[in-house]
Formats: sequence, C-alpha cells, structure tokens
Amino acid sequence: MSNVPADILEGGAKLPLVEDFYTIQGEGFHAGKPAYFIRLGGCDVGCAWCDAKYAWNPKLYPPVPIETVVGRAAACAAQAIVITGGEPLLYPLAPLTAALRARGLEIFLETSGSHPFSGEFDWVCLSPKMKQPPLEEAFGRADELKVIIQSESDFDWAERNAARVGENCLLYLQPEWSVSQRITPAIVEYVKAHPEWNISVQVHKFMNIP
Repeated sequence: MSNVPADILEGGAKLPLVEDFYTIQGEGFHAGKPAYFIRLGGCDVGCAWCDAKYAWNPKLYPPVPIETVVGRAAACAAQAIVITGGEPLLYPLAPLTAALRARGLEIFLETSGSHPFSGEFDWVCLSPKMKQPPLEEAFGRADELKVIIQSESDFDWAERNAARVGENCLLYLQPEWSVSQRITPAIVEYVKAHPEWNISVQVHKFMNIP
C-alpha cells in the first residue's frame, strides 16, 4: 500500500526510505555484482511469499531527503545502484534518478510494473505479479523479465508475460524460496525444454547476506 501524501514527498525530493546498504546483487542477470541498494517503503501488491514484507507499510518510514541517500550511495566503491521496494514506482523517482545520474552512477530498477514509470534507468528488472499485473508500458521498458515460480501452473503466467516484452529482454525463472527444493527440478526441466529462459537463483540467501 501507499498512502503517503504527495505534498510530504515534495515531488520526489523526499521518499519513504526503508533501508539503504551496500551488498552483492543476489538475483537475475546482475547476480554476483556489488551494488548499493535503496529500498523504498510501500507496496499494494502483497505477495504472500514476499521476503520484504517489512517494507509494505510506508507509514513506518518517514520521508527522507534524497540527498541523504544519494551521498551514501555515491561514496561506495561500486557505482551501481538498485532501486527496489516495496514497489518503488509508487513514487515520483525522477528527482532521485537525476541526482544519482549526476554523480555518474548506473541505476537499476526492480519493479512489478504495476504503476506508471518515472525516472531514468540503465536497467529495468520486471517481476510481474498475478495479483496486480504490469501496465503495458512496463513490458516495453523491461531489460529483464524475472518470474517467480511457486508451482507448475506459474509457467503459463511466465509465458504470457514473455510474449509481451521486447525481443532483447532477457528471460528468467526464479524458484520461490520457501518451495525451492520442490519446484527447482520442474524449473530445470522447463528451461531445458525452453532454452530461451534462464534460471535465477537467490544466491544472496545461500551466502547469508542482505
């Protein structure tokens, strides 16, 4: 959910910051790369298996001036930034991405695509959710489609989304963590039969890092 009054955000000059930290990207195409994560609060999708449920309620995270987090991000050795949530597109992101870009930083977005885009990004990871599917514009913006697979029925959902992204978009299937041991063999066989797909594994969880 997101019911942060727009005037409090000052047009995106402030955002409900849950946490920001330097770590290793754990999923998808950029897995294994060092990056500075900016996690914003608020989500109106509400996946039962979400591993960031603590970020859902933006009221718990008073808006923070973007200069505060941009300064910390720019001080890191790695010059790659991941903006995630919650659902970050709930908020006007243009001021944040402009400030990050002014520091010469590379900007990655992780989104369900369920809200209109704002801001500029070097890479967009679209992770569609059935409860609130992506808007049409999200498919054209996606560099990477990452579909969470909880059961075999999710393969059809993955294909429906894959049919809508651009031809250069990379395709990933990722086992839902709580059922990964059960569902991974099915994903392996599916990808072997459909080699346009790749497998994304949450390597950060195996490494016990955030």
